[in-house]
Amino acid sequence: MANSSPDKPNIRQVASIAGVSHMTVSRVLNDYPHIKEATRRRVLEVIEELDYRPNMAARALATQRSRRIGVLVESAVEFGPISTLRAVEFAARASGYAVSSIALRDGDEISPQEAVDNLTAQGVDALCVVSPRSSSIAALRRISIGVPMLVVKPEKDPLFLTVAVDQQAGTTLAVDHLVSLGHRDILHLAGPLDWLDARARERAFHTRAKAWGLRERAIVVGDWTGDFAYDFATGLRDLPEYTAIFVANDDMAIGLVHGLHDRGFSVPDDLSVIGFDDIPLARHVLPPLTTVRQNFHALGVSVVDMLRAAIEEREIPQTTRIPAELMVRASSGPPRGGRA
Repeated sequence: MANSSPDKPNIRQVASIAGVSHMTVSRVLNDYPHIKEATRRRVLEVIEELDYRPNMAARALATQRSRRIGVLVESAVEFGPISTLRAVEFAARASGYAVSSIALRDGDEISPQEAVDNLTAQGVDALCVVSPRSSSIAALRRISIGVPMLVVKPEKDPLFLTVAVDQQAGTTLAVDHLVSLGHRDILHLAGPLDWLDARARERAFHTRAKAWGLRERAIVVGDWTGDFAYDFATGLRDLPEYTAIFVANDDMAIGLVHGLHDRGFSVPDDLSVIGFDDIPLARHVLPPLTTVRQNFHALGVSVVDMLRAAIEEREIPQTTRIPAELMVRASSGPPRGGRA
């Protein structure tokens, strides 16, 4: 059914053709519960046939909502945070919401309080905090927000909604893979431990290593960058006793492989390396990197679903952990000399 009118279709035209009231059309657009599925399908079909685009300003006035989500991102230059932000933006757009975002970086003068004030001044319906540090969470606990807030972090929180890729499960996959290859002495190259994701991976590594009875070894704390890991690798005086390294992100893992190569060590013949994130470059480096894939698309959808439920005063979805996936490539293999 083509729209023959030169004017843009309106909600009353949709209602007339669908045989429902304009209020029913409005409820379908706002995803209200308790609408018969047949009615919902008919309204959506007419909306598609007419190519109807709702007036967002009018909807905001009618619902007293801006249909805008504010996102506060810690260090948006890192792959994980920026990927999460993009996933939230895509999921929000698909749900009829817009996103306003602010990034905090090291050395910035803006505080979490000022960032939140900036976002709430834009009339956002809810706030999301991506890849936070423990210091920023402590600051957020002292702020009166006034709208639902979700924090992308591994552990549940008494004050905030939470959702995250399952860091413990992802780390477990990495350690179990190395153990299955025969490794019994594994080093963990961690991210900065003020970052909640880095801390979660570090704790999960120690828990799983202990469960397997692996050799206890002090971790190395990095800064997320390939340069740090490269310098660490080239600084090794001799081939170490450990036979594998679990690295907290792919940037450091790639820098590590580069540094080991320049130091004269072979990956995985001398040392196996596993990363975390599965950045697009991971499958193209030499050797292709074994890593843990984070499903940022699913994470973004879950963030928006939870915030919409809170905004619209519906039951909050209970799924708060997104599964991780191990991507086995050529950077991991049996320990050198078959030694376990």
